[in-house]
Amino acid sequence: MIYDGQSLRCQMLDNGIAEVIFDNKNESVNKFDATTMKEWQEVIDLLNKTDGIKGALTTSAKSVFIVGADITEFLSMFANPREQMIAWCAEAGAVFSSNEDLPFPTVVAIDGFALGGGFEMALTCDYRVASTNGMVGLPETQLGLIPGFGGTIRLPRVIGSDNAIEWIATAKPQKAPAALKTGAIDAVTSPEDLRTVAIQMLQDAIDGKLDWKAKRQEKLDPLKLNKLESTMAFNVAKGVVGAKALPNYPAPMEAIRVIEETAQMGRDDALKEEHVGFVNVCQTSQASAMVQIFLNDQLLKKKAKAAAKAASKKVASAAVLGAGIMGGGIAYQSASKGIPVVMKDINQPALDLGMGEAIKILNKGVQLGKLSAEKMAKVVATITPTLDYSAVAHSDIVVEAVVENPRIKDIVLQEVEGIISDDAILTSNTSTISIDLLATNLKRPEQFCGMHFFNPVHKMPLVEVIQGSKSSEQTVAATVAYATAMGKSAVVVKDCPGFYVNRVLFPYFRGFSLLLNDGADFRQIDKVMTKFGWPMGPAYLLDVVGIDTSYHCEDVLADGYPDRMSKLDGNVVETLFKADKYGQKSGSGFYNYSIDKKGKPKKEFDEAVFDLVGTPSKEFDDQEIVERMMIPLIFEVVRCLDEGIVDSAAECDMALIYGIGFPPFRGGALKYADEIGLANLVKLAEKYQHLGAAYEIPQRVASMVANNESFYNV
Repeated sequence: MIYDGQSLRCQMLDNGIAEVIFDNKNESVNKFDATTMKEWQEVIDLLNKTDGIKGALTTSAKSVFIVGADITEFLSMFANPREQMIAWCAEAGAVFSSNEDLPFPTVVAIDGFALGGGFEMALTCDYRVASTNGMVGLPETQLGLIPGFGGTIRLPRVIGSDNAIEWIATAKPQKAPAALKTGAIDAVTSPEDLRTVAIQMLQDAIDGKLDWKAKRQEKLDPLKLNKLESTMAFNVAKGVVGAKALPNYPAPMEAIRVIEETAQMGRDDALKEEHVGFVNVCQTSQASAMVQIFLNDQLLKKKAKAAAKAASKKVASAAVLGAGIMGGGIAYQSASKGIPVVMKDINQPALDLGMGEAIKILNKGVQLGKLSAEKMAKVVATITPTLDYSAVAHSDIVVEAVVENPRIKDIVLQEVEGIISDDAILTSNTSTISIDLLATNLKRPEQFCGMHFFNPVHKMPLVEVIQGSKSSEQTVAATVAYATAMGKSAVVVKDCPGFYVNRVLFPYFRGFSLLLNDGADFRQIDKVMTKFGWPMGPAYLLDVVGIDTSYHCEDVLADGYPDRMSKLDGNVVETLFKADKYGQKSGSGFYNYSIDKKGKPKKEFDEAVFDLVGTPSKEFDDQEIVERMMIPLIFEVVRCLDEGIVDSAAECDMALIYGIGFPPFRGGALKYADEIGLANLVKLAEKYQHLGAAYEIPQRVASMVANNESFYNV
């Protein structure tokens, strides 16, 4: 061993080969932090000084190669002055270049993930060998960033500008066989043969059988594009990517700009432009928000792992009570992740509808090439539709998903509790009905909690796990573990009217109704809030959720929070409900709906709706619309955090992003509040005190302003 540090080791093999081994002793994975960067430079310096080295092999002692940069360590740097950040980029980039400039051939062996900085490290090597488990990519744009360790420079020179732009703009990791086809990887082999194959490739380079100098030179030279090719390639890329990314996601376009600007430059000059590009995006609000989402998601995953360890009840089989669209979606989600599920209903048409929903989702997966027909058949075989309660008896967990009626749910829950085993877990998929109320007549309320799925189940990542006053920690932990095993992100919330997501969404809807009462045009509001970043405006969202569903939710929330959520006179949701206009499900609501050629609902406007919702009499300023819509939502989130309904700001924000599509580039309600500045938020809210209690400034916000605090420290 010629070097033995905290993150790296280096040893000499036969035939003058040095092996550089990434092996962080303090972490379960390798990542680029300050210590790793320092030690890697020390190893490179050592390799340059040591006589007799003919080639270098880079490997990982972990089950993955390098997952990327340690964003938690680097995040605080982003607040530094611009020139200081550019200097830091140059310093870090020089380490990567020094590896590329070693005076002998280099080969890297990739097993598992080589992402972000991990793949940028691999790109500095002359040859890349991956196992069939290998996965490579540059996902930085998912964090609102661009590659900053040479990725925008080296990748286009390795796989071509078109492929590189697609990889970077989409941020999708590539499996080793796909990466081999583009030339990002030079060979793919089995995990057990990876090291042997990599050493042989390195030996071939040492022996002159491979022209490693020519291969390296391609990364040092300008891109091989003539002017016409360059103009066409970059104009097309900017058109396609810009239509999806701008203005809310500037990072993909900045990456394209850097690739285009540096196309005719040599490596060192090109890297200087990449450093400028990295700093251009790393100090944006979008990057701050999206990095925070990444960290928040890591917290959810950490909590999910802890729940899986803490749960004494392991879920190996499940049951869903109530078929239809929702039940079918839940059954599909469980079965598709390898957990067999019984789907029980009281009538055959509902079962047929539920199975049809599961099969429709699976068929779509087959059509898109995401799974084979054989895999589809296996998943369908693990869903057991039944009219008989006895089939549910041996399930480890039961998800009650019948109609949203407390009396009917109470009957069903009592019936099934009498059939399942004493240690089985019982849950209710309810969006508003109190878990404590539903637990009233249960014999084992400690083994009961809420499990609120969002529609459509297969697309929406969130599951609210609702802890009633009698729900045991073990029950909650096992339910979180089951939701995680289903591929969902679980957020634990305490029982209260509307739980968390619906509770904070309805002040937003109420703000919408107040605007309509004041003469606004719902089409303008939809346009403004879509521009703000929501996937759809409030009128369209109400149509999709269902006017009837929203109407019934309003009753629960008005009873629970009469000061802030009482029903309004001339409430448009009530008016549409009484006119039997339920939104998409009935063919009309705020908008009319027809089915397009692809079988999807097509939204259309008919002025006749103004007879119900009122003819617009005033055009509002866009910013006023945003303020009147968002302030009550933010303040209700603060109240939920203050009351302990949700444990942390991170979970509050992730529930909104995963549950109702809160704009990711804004980071969530509380991250957005930080971005506005809480003092500024208070000033905005003061303008709207006449609109009622929903706009009243929570004491927690006032205290935070007085103490110069924020919801997130970074």
